[in-house]
Amino acid sequence: MRKSKTVFWLFLAPCLITFCIAVIIPTITGIYYSFTAWDGLHANCEFVFLDNYLKVFQDSYFLNAAVFTFKFVIVSVIAINAVAFAAALLVTQNIKGRNLFRSIYFMPNLVGGVLVGFAWQFILCDVFDSMGEMMGIDWLCDWLSTPATGFWGMVIVVVWQMSGYMMLIYIAQIQNIPENLLESAKIDGATSFQCFLRIKLPLMMPAFTIGLFLTLTNCFKLYDQNLTLTGGGPAKSTEMLTMDICNTAFSRNMYGLAQAKGIIFLIVVAAITVGQLMFTKSKEVEM
Repeated sequence: MRKSKTVFWLFLAPCLITFCIAVIIPTITGIYYSFTAWDGLHANCEFVFLDNYLKVFQDSYFLNAAVFTFKFVIVSVIAINAVAFAAALLVTQNIKGRNLFRSIYFMPNLVGGVLVGFAWQFILCDVFDSMGEMMGIDWLCDWLSTPATGFWGMVIVVVWQMSGYMMLIYIAQIQNIPENLLESAKIDGATSFQCFLRIKLPLMMPAFTIGLFLTLTNCFKLYDQNLTLTGGGPAKSTEMLTMDICNTAFSRNMYGLAQAKGIIFLIVVAAITVGQLMFTKSKEVEM
């Protein structure tokens, strides 16, 4: 028993050490610096206590980024999970080439966020502009140059990239639904829609729990697509919270204020995701 415990901790030690170095220590250090007026360059740190946290709610950049981020997260999370669930229902039907469709839908998730951003920037700006001029369609021109088109451009890109991964989660749950339940319901006279609404959908709740959690956390901390697609423009109207925090630290050299923003951001996202997990877990049913 002693030997097995020793082997267990030996195997676990690299993960624990990495987690402490990458997460625990930076978090504690960030909390410390959030009470200082450190600029990130000089050694001296002046303690300002709660001044940074009070300044956060007076920072118009942060408040505008928060409003934009919450709108983006709400729309993106709904769209990603809706598209992923619809795709999962499609590729679990008895159709020819369904494995090929699964691979095609999943492929965008394999591309890095920076490459996706630059590729879609070319599509939305150059390709859409050319198509709009040729066909005389005004709304295709000047994409990403206004807050509205910048918002929807980011939503399109994130849905295109992330829905394939969420689709795999929904496929796994759909295939885990016992066929005898569906057959019994059909024998009792239930229609296909009733089987979907009364059996499949309630039994999909564990997948919805995971899917909503992953999309919420990923959409809140989105940075690379925001940077490459719009860069926060025009006039910071499409700047998300992660970009605002980075700009505060590295462009405005207000590291202490940036850390305070990061701590508030962490608390808000943690509260939202924990609430989501508790709510969706309560809706799960046993098979």
